[in-house]
Amino acid sequence: MSKKNIGAVTAISPIPAFIATVADKEGNSNLITISYGGIVNAIPPMVYMSVRDTRYSYRMLKETGEFVINIPGENLTKETDLCGILSASKVDKWEITKLTRIPASVVKAPMIEECPVNIECVTKHVIALGSHDIFIAEVVATHADEDVLSDNNKVMIEKFKPFAFCYNAQEYWTLNGLIGRYGWMAKEAE
Repeated sequence: MSKKNIGAVTAISPIPAFIATVADKEGNSNLITISYGGIVNAIPPMVYMSVRDTRYSYRMLKETGEFVINIPGENLTKETDLCGILSASKVDKWEITKLTRIPASVVKAPMIEECPVNIECVTKHVIALGSHDIFIAEVVATHADEDVLSDNNKVMIEKFKPFAFCYNAQEYWTLNGLIGRYGWMAKEAE
């Protein structure tokens, strides 16, 4: 099979799709869908998300340096999409989506009750990259619905069915199941 050069594009797919919540110093909050985000460090636990400086939420992020990563299940695909295409300068995303804000335990930004996993974050670094600024943050608390946790408090994705975003195709996809575990091939190689 031959390869075709399709240019310098970010063709890494799928990528996580989540809703970040942010708040300003006065307590006003907003929802923003993020597909440029993920884990960057284990100890201390750190994550990142990239946001354009033209987004309504950007000012809140810069002002407080706090946010919550809310990981939706596939039942919240429509709400996740709405939070990405609507601007809070024109509509109240909380009202439109009917998502419920609940207090976080450490940061001022609220959590989304309907999302089974919520990760509270405090920004440590902001790096201007071009179209986006990357917010690198330390995880200060993680919350999960008890019904998505195993006996040893591990999040079981099969219980809430997160989904992914395929950037180049502009599509949301579900995850279809386990195909291997970390290190499983080491046993085969021995």
